[in-house]
Amino acid sequence: MLLIHGNILTMEDINYPDGYLCIRNGKIHSVGPMSEVPAGETVVDLEGATVLPGFIDPHSHLGMWEDGLGFEGDDGNESTDPVTPQLRAIDALNPLDRTFEEAWKGGVTTVLTGPGSANPISGQWAAIKTKGRRIDDMVIDPAIGMKFALGENPKTVYNEKNAAPMTRMATAALIRDQLNKAKRYLDDKERADEDEDFDEPEYDAKCEALIPVLTRKQKAFFHAHRADDIFTAVRIAKEFKLDLVVVHCTEGHLVRDLLAGEKLRVIAGPILCDRSKPEMRNLDIQGPALLHSAGLKPALCTDHPVIPIQYLPLCAGLAVGAGLEYEEALKAITIYAAEAAGIDERVGSIRPGKDADLVIYRDGDDPCGPYARPAMVFIDGEKVLG
Repeated sequence: MLLIHGNILTMEDINYPDGYLCIRNGKIHSVGPMSEVPAGETVVDLEGATVLPGFIDPHSHLGMWEDGLGFEGDDGNESTDPVTPQLRAIDALNPLDRTFEEAWKGGVTTVLTGPGSANPISGQWAAIKTKGRRIDDMVIDPAIGMKFALGENPKTVYNEKNAAPMTRMATAALIRDQLNKAKRYLDDKERADEDEDFDEPEYDAKCEALIPVLTRKQKAFFHAHRADDIFTAVRIAKEFKLDLVVVHCTEGHLVRDLLAGEKLRVIAGPILCDRSKPEMRNLDIQGPALLHSAGLKPALCTDHPVIPIQYLPLCAGLAVGAGLEYEEALKAITIYAAEAAGIDERVGSIRPGKDADLVIYRDGDDPCGPYARPAMVFIDGEKVLG
């Protein structure tokens, strides 16, 4: 398929105000100016419409808390044990929940989703496409990273149970303890491989789940709002050489120079919400702009269902209104989100070889505006809207 006469915003080094894009076998085959358009393809004339890579929400709970249901659809937190790295998001996700349709109709074609922040270690997150009927067919990576949580959420949940962790100290201690157990378990497995006289350790599901985190094959996503919690995440990540991504980073703008010195990867947000708990008292809609001014590349998230996922581009627009450069806001929901998740080789920009995930707006519509709706959406080269 050949899309022609589009205003193509690639999120790469060059855009094409009047360009073409060729899709083959679900991938972007080529992109360029109309002067280089190839022949022999099925043509769709976009008539000046704006073409963007599909939007990416790098931190949501899509499908974990089903829309319109109570306990029956609540699969987001296994708050019976504060350390549950063996849990896998893909075993809870229901792609027939209607919020998936709302996601792709809003141009959100890829999400990271998984368990919530009740537990210091809550489980494995997945990177998935938003269109499909069986989650196994939608997966980019079934275990893209491990979710950790610091601050008020685990404290509040386990204080109500009169169990650990009831303090920030205990939260960090539980995380360290389990990471050390997993490290020792990995060392013993490696020694058993090298020494036939050394017995392999008894199978431990929690330790097995943390091996890819310790070997940096999976991200360590740390939920942290307050500045001191952010630095606890940095401290633990340095101790265990983790591939750290800080999620929410609500007070990050207050210490943005220090975070820039750490070259920290940040998923900011949600910014379209109230200050619902004490650790969010310094929430500032200017936060993403201030983080960017310090040299960071913040991605934006909805934390769905905190903010309905289809409003991700609106969040980018609000960030623009608060001082973030327009192109940076678009990158925050495309390429920066993909980079934070480690899936930027497949999604996040318009480049040959990447998945043909596209969102297209009619000429004159602002993708980040409150009234704009996508005219077309493609996922893996299939037109799902328009």
